[in-house]
Amino acid sequence: MSKTQRRHIRIHTPIPGPKARALLNRREKNVPQGPACKLPTFAEKGEGAILTDVDGNTFIDFAGAIGTLNAGHRPAGVVEALKDQLDRYIHTCFNVMMYEPYIQLAEKLNEITPGDHPKKTFFLNSGAEAVENAVKLARKFTGRQAVVSFDRGFHGRTLLTMSLTSKVKPYKYGFGPFAPETYKLPYPYYYRERDGVSPEETDRELLRRVEDFFLGEVPADQIAAVIMEPVQGEGGFIVPSKTFVQGIRKICREHGILFIADEVQTGFGRTGRMFGMEHYEVVPDLMTMSKSIAAGLPISAVTGRAEIMDAANPGEIGGTYGGSPLGCVAALEVIRMMEEDGLPDRAQEIGRQIRDRFSSLANRYPQIGGVRGLGAMCAFETVKGDGKEPDPGLAGEIIRACGQKGVILMGAGLYSNVIRTLCPLVITDDQLQEALDVIEEVVEERLR
Repeated sequence: MSKTQRRHIRIHTPIPGPKARALLNRREKNVPQGPACKLPTFAEKGEGAILTDVDGNTFIDFAGAIGTLNAGHRPAGVVEALKDQLDRYIHTCFNVMMYEPYIQLAEKLNEITPGDHPKKTFFLNSGAEAVENAVKLARKFTGRQAVVSFDRGFHGRTLLTMSLTSKVKPYKYGFGPFAPETYKLPYPYYYRERDGVSPEETDRELLRRVEDFFLGEVPADQIAAVIMEPVQGEGGFIVPSKTFVQGIRKICREHGILFIADEVQTGFGRTGRMFGMEHYEVVPDLMTMSKSIAAGLPISAVTGRAEIMDAANPGEIGGTYGGSPLGCVAALEVIRMMEEDGLPDRAQEIGRQIRDRFSSLANRYPQIGGVRGLGAMCAFETVKGDGKEPDPGLAGEIIRACGQKGVILMGAGLYSNVIRTLCPLVITDDQLQEALDVIEEVVEERLR
């Protein structure tokens, strides 16, 4: 597709443009370098799957605020719900004077999350806070201290969640010591298994090694919880098998270990179901949610079995801004959109189109490998030559070049060689194909 044929992307000035450069100078003087951004420009407006920067350039957003915008930028129903709430009250703090939207959202999440057992829900501000509090509840309920996560997993940047996270740079390097009583199990990575080893063999071996882990690392009766992403996000969009997930759940049940599903990135339609764990027919004891719950409003949730959620006494969990009224009404409208507009089904079709295009690239270029995904949560790896040696440099080049041509992409993976897609589920077919055309064009320019 030539530049003149593009309908949604409009690049008027090299990025960064003059207004963006002025803002970058101000940022350099006033904001630390830690909060990183690889696209050197600033937003002016967002609508659906389109972002416009301060210089008038328009982009198709395949990052979605790191998976926060499954419902798109500024969905009309969310905007109206927020305006209505602003006319009532902005914040009272649920711990000071309660409000109905908090109860309504808790009821709704108790209804739609996996399992028909009695559940309860409470709210926080971020995914990391949700994980922290799920662990607190698990420890309180079981009387145990140890928590187990998985290799390549990502659960946040706070002390505890950073300790549960696997990748050292940029998330952990120089920030130790880490929280005690955190351990890691291997998570399947079928693409990188040695030749001739089937996924079934991998699953059997990894599940067998859990018993060795109980003998060599921490006894099962001291483990409060195992926390798992249904699809590893920052780890590289790695999809486990149903056999593996169900096997871990079975082991947890046998040993009285709580199973926490971290649905922060996989939740709210991204994988083609409302929640990723539904693909595996696994009902978790506790579930953490955030990101796309409220179209960009900062709110997170922990939903779990009622008896576990009630393990904490009054005042032992909560926070000043937890479950803000604005976040609650936005989340209620997002869930309505998901259900009435069929966005999880739409995610499956989006994913099919993305994987078809990525598979076509992989068939033509040996440097493109490991095409995978669940629903619209899709990715491929960049590798060197005909082998599987990671090539993070090529991934970075593709991401930067796509940004200059009007498609916002993000990387991932332990080796930083994974290119992932997190486009809003409201993206049109025209927008989707235009973005995929740009990605294909960039890959061809670098590899042909």
